[in-house]
Amino acid sequence: MSDAHPHTRDRGSAARTRAAERTPGGDARTQILRAAGRLLAEKGLEGVSFREITRSAGQKNTTALQYHFGDREGLLRAHMDLHVPRVSVRRHALLDHLTARGDVTLREAAGILVTPLVTELQDEYGADFLQVAAHLVNRSEALVDPDGALGALVYDPAGSLERWSVMVEPLMPPGTAGPPLHRRFAAMRFTHIELGRRARMAAGQPSELFASQLVDLVTSILGAGISPETSRLLEERNAERH
Repeated sequence: MSDAHPHTRDRGSAARTRAAERTPGGDARTQILRAAGRLLAEKGLEGVSFREITRSAGQKNTTALQYHFGDREGLLRAHMDLHVPRVSVRRHALLDHLTARGDVTLREAAGILVTPLVTELQDEYGADFLQVAAHLVNRSEALVDPDGALGALVYDPAGSLERWSVMVEPLMPPGTAGPPLHRRFAAMRFTHIELGRRARMAAGQPSELFASQLVDLVTSILGAGISPETSRLLEERNAERH
């Protein structure tokens, strides 16, 4: 997926991040969110303690994180709520444009999913968000809680993903959009995992080729038909349940 050699963010960039987190006069909630984003991106969702986050944010009150966010899930939800709305604004703009034009292709629909997120690669805090989002979609959850952190990401309170889902379903092969295959969610999960990897290795680098390749692959996921083998297994599964 990468069109450049792997790069990690330079030490100067990390230093600027830490300095920004401790900027005097910044509100504690924002400082904690910035510090949490960086540490969660680097160490994973369970790999960092609240104490480490509050210390990195320059907060002397060790209970500041619990005060503002309650628990780890509340912190993750707040981190999503900080970034998802601006992604939604971009996606709504693309949806408005293509809806007004009509005759949307499957690749254009795939671009509506991918492109608003790719923009986050050029922002330091956006790159942290993409890595945290990748961790979230990798979590094993049978049901997604709309009020949880992953729910904020995949349900999108502003409604841009619902609009996208309605637009793309008629363009997909029959039987692939809903259960049990859930190809739209598979495309979303793949998108976030690849963007998280890119954000970790080459945030801030030119991303045109990466983005185009990612749209190609997402188009393939959305457009893949059901093979005879998969059809047979689905029929057997349905027969066992009746």
